[in-house]
Amino acid sequence: MGDIVKQKKIEELMASGVTIDDPATTYIDVTVSVGKNTVIHPGVHLQGTTQIGDTCEIHPGVRIVNSVLGNNVVVLDYCLISDSTIASGATVGPFAHLRPGSRVGEQAKVGNFVELKKTTLGKGSKANHLSYLGDATIGKNVNIGAGTITCNYDGQQKHTTVIEDDVFIGSSTQLIAPVRIGEGAFTGAGSSITDDVPAEALGLSRAKQVNKKGWAKRNKRS
Repeated sequence: MGDIVKQKKIEELMASGVTIDDPATTYIDVTVSVGKNTVIHPGVHLQGTTQIGDTCEIHPGVRIVNSVLGNNVVVLDYCLISDSTIASGATVGPFAHLRPGSRVGEQAKVGNFVELKKTTLGKGSKANHLSYLGDATIGKNVNIGAGTITCNYDGQQKHTTVIEDDVFIGSSTQLIAPVRIGEGAFTGAGSSITDDVPAEALGLSRAKQVNKKGWAKRNKRS
């Protein structure tokens, strides 16, 4: 994009009620639309057919490509979002990656170092830390614990994970797709879930802990 075209686009947006903190470091394609009262911080790239609603806040270092954001969406620092949809009131980031086909529901939260690929995260659900969610359909009010992985690829094919409403996924759970977690179910932290978990059940797959008394003393280096 030429400097003159870039400057004209930014001036048009600012005249329509968009706040752009640092026009010199902000890049917005002419094909992008941004709603009124939205704030765009320095170093943001908005590209392609991206549409951003009213009263959003896009923090520094964010790149959004061919995506749709509803109203009152907050995207925190250094996120990459492409070919995805984020519903009103959702929060993404910092350092999150939304790959093509991802859909984040109203009031949902995608936290730091979380990656979504072809995944729907339902209304009010949250994945706050360090997780990979690929080829998954996740219902409403679901808690995804830190370190959760959907193991969606078997080396030849991709498989889907379905997590129904009001599920609690414990930290460091591995969901070996194809698998379904029923409504209101729990998974224990550190579990590898290979079979469906019925509604309201606890899915737990964990080796028994063994403590070797005196081991440290016997093996202490001199």
